[in-house]
Amino acid sequence: MTDAAVVGTGPNGLAAAVVLARAGLRVSLWEQADTVGGGLRTRSLFDRDVRHDVCSAIHPMAAASAFFREFDLPARGVRLLQPEIPYAHPLPDGPAAAAWRSLDRTAEHLGVDGPRWAKLMGPLVARSAAVVDLLLADQRSLPRDLAAPALLAPRVLAHATTRSPLRTEAARALLTGVAAHAVGRLPSVASTVVALLLGHTAHSTGWPVPEGGSGRIADALLADVLAHGGTVHTGHRVRDLAELADAPIVLLDVGPKEFLAIAGDRLPPRYRRALRRYRYGPGAAKADFLVDGPIPWRDPVLGAAGTVHLGGTRADIIRAENATVAGVPVDEPFALVVDPAVTDPSRAAGGRRPVWAYAHVPNGDRRDPVDLLRRLIERYAPGFSDTVIEARGIAAADYEAYNPNYVGGDIGGGALTLRQALARPTARRDPYATPLPGVYLCSSATPPGPSVHGMCGHLAARSALRRHGIRSTPDLSPRPARSTLDRA
Repeated sequence: MTDAAVVGTGPNGLAAAVVLARAGLRVSLWEQADTVGGGLRTRSLFDRDVRHDVCSAIHPMAAASAFFREFDLPARGVRLLQPEIPYAHPLPDGPAAAAWRSLDRTAEHLGVDGPRWAKLMGPLVARSAAVVDLLLADQRSLPRDLAAPALLAPRVLAHATTRSPLRTEAARALLTGVAAHAVGRLPSVASTVVALLLGHTAHSTGWPVPEGGSGRIADALLADVLAHGGTVHTGHRVRDLAELADAPIVLLDVGPKEFLAIAGDRLPPRYRRALRRYRYGPGAAKADFLVDGPIPWRDPVLGAAGTVHLGGTRADIIRAENATVAGVPVDEPFALVVDPAVTDPSRAAGGRRPVWAYAHVPNGDRRDPVDLLRRLIERYAPGFSDTVIEARGIAAADYEAYNPNYVGGDIGGGALTLRQALARPTARRDPYATPLPGVYLCSSATPPGPSVHGMCGHLAARSALRRHGIRSTPDLSPRPARSTLDRA
């Protein structure tokens, strides 16, 4: 017997299950793959002693979001290791731009733009929790701290234009590289919000690497669900809601396309039409490299960076991203590169280490990304190809087979436009509730959107609890939880 079924065990499905199980419900998890985790899986690909992150590798929101702040990964044995330089950006000419953990050091590094960077990020750093909580909310409620929107609004308006207030190419490229994490049109309001969210956390809670790989986060979440009576069923893809008819509460960590498939004609026509209008964004083309040494970056500062953004100048990034949004392949797309062993030496074994990289490409792109990404890295790290022992690529078109939520390779679960950020997945007062009684969505297609923050699952589970007469919000801390079941 089960009180609640959760379909999909990505970070949001697991977060939802944690909340429901902590509230005293009997929770069952359903996962089509053989292991839980979704975008949090870590596995050996070429060498049994070297483990690769299959999807996500760097986790700013695992240290910053309200869900993870309360869940407290470090107290559960998950060490969040911080690189000295959270992110850096090589330029075609001149030294690389870098964002250190220290805001002062970053400002010093940026020269004449240093005071502007400090003025841009400093107030956000000072109120980081409030800023994060505002941007990782349900987008339907008024903020508790009105200082956060007051700080964000003028900064978004100033930087969401083609004319950047920053003067040097280093600072412009550094901020634009963070904005490109929105995987959409540049510049825009949505991408600028992403730039300010991720950009300021580099100087506050950081961009950590989980020791041992991203899978450690999934393991901690699953362990908590199981400790509170939950069960997990892997290797089973739920294809019809009828399979879960015995569960009075169903939370779906799936996107609109998959929800339409498993709900079928049960959904009202108007809601079906709204879901069919949901837009997906560009795809990610991923490459995993097994190498025999650190990436030989031309600029040594990149060797201390947790994440390296490749894309050239601000103008280069804007051209490439906007072409990609329009469905036009480019030879030098924006790319992210991570050498996890820089921050977590345990990821290297016997002189071998993983390198994680992906490029933004048009949705459904079928190109093998291995040579594309090898060439992009080689441009800034001559000799990289000589260090590669083995490699494998996942084209954007193939990512959907790995995870049905990644439609056409869109790992964000839907285009992050301003409209779709505010009405995600549809314009409903409660974005998690569906027209089907007891059925809720909790994927990154709901607010606040993509990233490993657990907030979509957290907020959806709280919505389900309220609607089913459970008023209390469960304690998520590592302390053994008493049942908070409190029905109206």
